[in-house]
Amino acid sequence: MLHSICRRVVTHSYLDTTSVLSSKNKAFTTSHTIMSEKKRKSTSAAAVKEPGAKQQKLDPTKEKGWLKDSLKQQRTKNKQIQFNRKRLRYTSNTERIKQGSEGVLYWMSRDHRVQDNWALIHAQQLALKEKLPLHVCFCLFVPKSELSTLRHYSFMLKGLKEVEKKCRSLDIQFHLLHGSAGDVLPGFVSDRELGAVVTDFSPLREPLQWLEDVKKTLPKDIPLIQVDAHNIVPCWVASPKLEYAARTIRGKLTKLLPQFLTDFPLVEKHPYTTARTAKLIDWEKTLASLQVDRDVGEPEWAMPGTKGGVAMLESFIDERLKLFATQRNDPNIAGLSQLSPWIRFGHLSAQRVALQVQSSGKCAGPSVATFIEELVVRRELTDNFCFYNEKYDSVEGTHDWAQKTLKAHAKDKREYLYTREQLEKAKTHDKLWNASQYQMITEGKMHGFLRMYWAKKILEWTSSPEEALSIALYLNDRYSLDGQDPNGFVGCMWSIGGIHDRAWGERKVFGKVRFMNYKGCQRKFDVARFEKKYCPKNL
Repeated sequence: MLHSICRRVVTHSYLDTTSVLSSKNKAFTTSHTIMSEKKRKSTSAAAVKEPGAKQQKLDPTKEKGWLKDSLKQQRTKNKQIQFNRKRLRYTSNTERIKQGSEGVLYWMSRDHRVQDNWALIHAQQLALKEKLPLHVCFCLFVPKSELSTLRHYSFMLKGLKEVEKKCRSLDIQFHLLHGSAGDVLPGFVSDRELGAVVTDFSPLREPLQWLEDVKKTLPKDIPLIQVDAHNIVPCWVASPKLEYAARTIRGKLTKLLPQFLTDFPLVEKHPYTTARTAKLIDWEKTLASLQVDRDVGEPEWAMPGTKGGVAMLESFIDERLKLFATQRNDPNIAGLSQLSPWIRFGHLSAQRVALQVQSSGKCAGPSVATFIEELVVRRELTDNFCFYNEKYDSVEGTHDWAQKTLKAHAKDKREYLYTREQLEKAKTHDKLWNASQYQMITEGKMHGFLRMYWAKKILEWTSSPEEALSIALYLNDRYSLDGQDPNGFVGCMWSIGGIHDRAWGERKVFGKVRFMNYKGCQRKFDVARFEKKYCPKNL
């Protein structure tokens, strides 16, 4: 399994996906209060009079690159912000740093960035307290899989190259270890005489297994500390159980956000250095040596790394945020954040995105609240689902009502049946579906609204819900740059298995799972325009 890469398709209201709810939203307040379901569905006179996208103008005082400078100032100003210990949990029996050790290690897994990273912040604070050098390592392991593509590994390694450069400037040693974590990390810790290991958090089974593998072979006197650096509210704090839907987790997150939606302290130049420095890394040679599928190439639109993520966030705030509330469901309009690849690889912190959209996007009106709902509630709901449901990628992991209705309609006659190969090559009768698939193949992304349609049609055109889910995950994980992530599992499971949704009117094939069709898309946007752009004549 690609290190920390784990699947994504759309769902009705996740990051860079589209909300089925078309309601107006009140602004997300500075006290970090997420709107209730009642507020989300209300449409006040004031909301109706909110200025349209054409009336909202960009701040003429802002110059390109303003966000980079602003973040630098914010981090310097917030040096004294405290680390909330609820963000961590000990996975080892010991909690004390081994005495006489030669350093502290941050095992970077899911969150590939230096600043705005609570796991690295905690690791540096431990090292400073003990007056020890600070090390960062990443374990590079490429499984033999159709999902191991140049598209994903190139984006990941180029982001890590930026991490290494930043670490070097801060006198933090960055090490690229080759092999699975369980095989190489414990030996590295012993060889370097490191006294503690801090790592980040993923709810998926492969990263959780890596953690268990390391725990088994790590010396028993070395604390192994996990910090949730990906979610704003740590997954195990947000809820102790599997949540049924967004409405059941929203209030819990709202209550906890004042504690956790804070700014970050600065990761500073480390004052304690080591005589044994890290080996120099030839990143180009490393990428060239990987056994990955190079037919799935790098998209031109997405610049890897934190710098690329910050630039995309800046352009979202300046250009697209104002359109988000009203036009995010139109694939012909550039109204989405496009941030999902950077958040998925941990190049960009979702917490930083939320803070910046709140502070810099005030002129965007209701779009701020709408976007924050997706970024915080819907996205963190996906980690909850994968963490508390071991069958997060199986029809068996859906609600009882969904399993029952899908089973009852499993033998329904399908008007069209396609193989995985036909679907992968966009060889269907449906031009809109073909165009959506072609966009994902060529650009590594698909518009959120179309991702719902895309996944539901796979259910309609395959022999069983199990086959549909398998194909949807495969296509998304292989081609989408933000694939292999909790959002993908939940997106497919929402579209095909009805999780986080309710039962609808019963119909063939779908049973009571929500249905979508071509005519519905035509009512939403100019379908012919999208087909013309993305459906080549030679398909």
